[in-house]
Amino acid sequence: MAGGAKARRLPRVVRERQMVDAAVRCFARHGYQAASMDEIAELAGVSKPLVYLYLGSKEELFTACIRREAAALLGAVAAEVGEAEVPPDERLWAGLLAFFTYAAEHPDAWVVLSRQARTHGEPFAGEVARMRDEIVGFVAGLIGEAAGMVIAGRDVEALAQALVGSAESLASWANETPGVTAKEAAATLMNFAWAGLGNLMKSERWSPR
Repeated sequence: MAGGAKARRLPRVVRERQMVDAAVRCFARHGYQAASMDEIAELAGVSKPLVYLYLGSKEELFTACIRREAAALLGAVAAEVGEAEVPPDERLWAGLLAFFTYAAEHPDAWVVLSRQARTHGEPFAGEVARMRDEIVGFVAGLIGEAAGMVIAGRDVEALAQALVGSAESLASWANETPGVTAKEAAATLMNFAWAGLGNLMKSERWSPR
């Protein structure tokens, strides 16, 4: 009884964070359809009615999970990209490292963002698409800074889309492959992307025979 009374004194913001933490774990493990509000409540140490009271329906709770983790990932990348005075390659490296580090340190969140949210249609896929668009914008800006007028704007956008898509796939692979660190994954993609970008900036383009 004393423990319950103590739990009820927790601020609402703390309780909500615990519920979303539990929901992220549950959605990552079971997927949206199979995830149980009963299990989420049990993991959070609260009653199921309290989950509904604070965070609404299962759909609203899943949306809250996506939004929180997307904002956290974007914040981590933005914080490391740095100021314009830093060379573009160093900013891109910092952003990639932050991206892979977040995915590695928050594997359940990454599963929710990269897999679960995208496979259950709207409104969930739209939430992740907005996050992805912001990351693509970051990357396109850095490529544009590095390339100047050498690479056309459409090519810059295409390269940014390709790089972000590669990062997403590589992050999932790295998380599922024992021994692969976030730094190693980031370095692999950085070397692959920057070497190719360097050739493009020198007008050395590959073409089929």
